[in-house]
Amino acid sequence: MSRLHLANPWAGAAALLLLVFVAWRVFRARRHASLIFSDTRIFRSIPPGLGVRLRHLPTALRLLGLVLLALALARPQSWFHEEEVLTEGIDIVIALDVSGSMRTEDRLLVAKDVVGKFIRGRRNDLIGLVAFAANAYTRCPATLDYGVLRDLLERTDFATREEDGTAIGMGLATAASRLKDVKGKSKVIILLTDGRNNRGQIDPLTGARLAQALGIKVYTIGIGKEGEAPYPIDDPLMGRRYIMVQADIDEDILKQIADATGGQYFRATDSESLKSIFDRIDRMEKSEIRVRGYDRHAEKFAGLLYPGALLIGLEILLGATLTRRIP
Repeated sequence: MSRLHLANPWAGAAALLLLVFVAWRVFRARRHASLIFSDTRIFRSIPPGLGVRLRHLPTALRLLGLVLLALALARPQSWFHEEEVLTEGIDIVIALDVSGSMRTEDRLLVAKDVVGKFIRGRRNDLIGLVAFAANAYTRCPATLDYGVLRDLLERTDFATREEDGTAIGMGLATAASRLKDVKGKSKVIILLTDGRNNRGQIDPLTGARLAQALGIKVYTIGIGKEGEAPYPIDDPLMGRRYIMVQADIDEDILKQIADATGGQYFRATDSESLKSIFDRIDRMEKSEIRVRGYDRHAEKFAGLLYPGALLIGLEILLGATLTRRIP
């Protein structure tokens, strides 16, 4: 940020007063003729010379030069203020359950919407995305390109029937491996699921111990209402219909994962509570931002002083030659 200010405004004001006085004296001097003639009609037929045509130029040069000199005495300066932002980002991986049960109440759609808004609100943080069902795979490694990350999140879909299942341990281990070599201030996994571990070669507590060993904090979120919820079934004969399914979130395991890694467990029963949970995580996992300010000044009076002196010198030169007057 830059702005202009005067270092010696009082000196400039005094010079302007002097300028007003000089202008007044010039005006008074022009009111009195140096030579008096009884009849000036004889001069009307004489064409005016160059000196006559330029007779007002020295006065204009003098006044303009004095204005520039007065402003130069006020010492105009440009003042620059710069800020250096010192921040160390947080490395985050979202581990998202894409098993078939996430079709219930459009849980995956709601989760993607809330996660997308969370990503949009972050700054200077590496964020990655892991999806898991029967297996886990990296949708996006930790990146600062949030546009690409949101696009890959939007295109994340349910697992196929052959790949259906819930491998929480695999999702946790894959997310931890994505954070193993990054060097942020802190490392965080946000794991979202609506079920219990029933697939995969790594159990959830083993995945939690892996995250703990790598210094990774895990926030676990159980998605879904208590009791029964409608689950969509596409019947080739009768079309889409819904059956009621019982919530099957393994809250005990999710709490143990969070406790073992220094994180926290949350239960999201609807889209508003899920958004509230991400808002809380957003506040808890903020990068520390420190601002260092710098002030610099640059003198600008030379740009006024030299032209002003040049105009005064030109006025003196013209007054002694082309526009010279008879005393």
